Amino acid sequence: MIPSLRAPLRALTLACMLCAPALAAHAQERYPVKPVRFVNSFPPGGPSDLLARSVAEVLQGEFKQAFVVENKPGAGGNLGAGAVAKSPGDGYTVLFGIDTTFTVNPHLYASMPFRPGELKPLMILASSGLLVGVHPSTGIRTLQDLLAQGRAKPLNFSSGGSGSPGHLAIEAVLRATGVKLNQVPYKGSTPAATAVVAGEVDGGMLATPAMLPFVKAGKVTALAVTSRKRSPLAPGVATVAELGFKDLKHEVLYVAMVPAATPEPVLRMLERALAGALARPDVQARMQALDLQPEGITGADAARRLSELSEYYRQLILATGMKVE
Repeated sequence: MIPSLRAPLRALTLACMLCAPALAAHAQERYPVKPVRFVNSFPPGGPSDLLARSVAEVLQGEFKQAFVVENKPGAGGNLGAGAVAKSPGDGYTVLFGIDTTFTVNPHLYASMPFRPGELKPLMILASSGLLVGVHPSTGIRTLQDLLAQGRAKPLNFSSGGSGSPGHLAIEAVLRATGVKLNQVPYKGSTPAATAVVAGEVDGGMLATPAMLPFVKAGKVTALAVTSRKRSPLAPGVATVAELGFKDLKHEVLYVAMVPAATPEPVLRMLERALAGALARPDVQARMQALDLQPEGITGADAARRLSELSEYYRQLILATGMKVE
């Protein structure tokens, strides 16, 4: 190199290095400059899908940029989570799903399509409980009746599938009370609720929206809900804690996750946007119709909550020998 050019070149290189962070920050300030993908790890029409679409609609209007919901269901949310984990950490791919993909599946599945640490929580968006219901022919009218009858003889309870929230709740009741509940898995909450109505099983612990029409029709007897608060859809049904069984509390958390490399400024921007969306009356009305309670937990608090749940489920799975069929 010509000696007289070395000093100017070094100065230019240094200037570029100093400018790079500023340029990156400027790009993040302008986020998003292209469509954002919301990958929902469960089928269309479910609570996580409808929640993702409600939020996408709000953010699209706020940012004047497309927010596209893409469904990638399978393996208890693993397929969608694996796809997002392999995506660039630039804020343009966000996973919508439920906590069990991260708190249960690693303890149930022999192999996972993503590694711990490849994804991090953007926000715990909402929570919901399950409705404990039985067929009227069982003669069970209260949660106390259920526990007494279940200690005397085994009862068959439907779930939305092995490893589903209903299955986990059944195993938690078995562990906490000694009640004999045999889990009968179905392909989703709707057929599992229909099985209760048909008398194929004694009862079920299932999503409230799936059970409530049958409760209102007198075809299912509602005993309790497993959430911390009463369901907005069934305010007349007490929580398990109100009935004196706080150990039977069981909730599903609806989460938004991003690749671990997503820049902090983009994370903060997305957090603020999601919080604003969840606070809107129209979004809250849609959430209430889905039996979702807003949470809005972010950062270290969200990571801690998921970690504590993961350890709880690890112990539950070990104690009960749960398996994915």
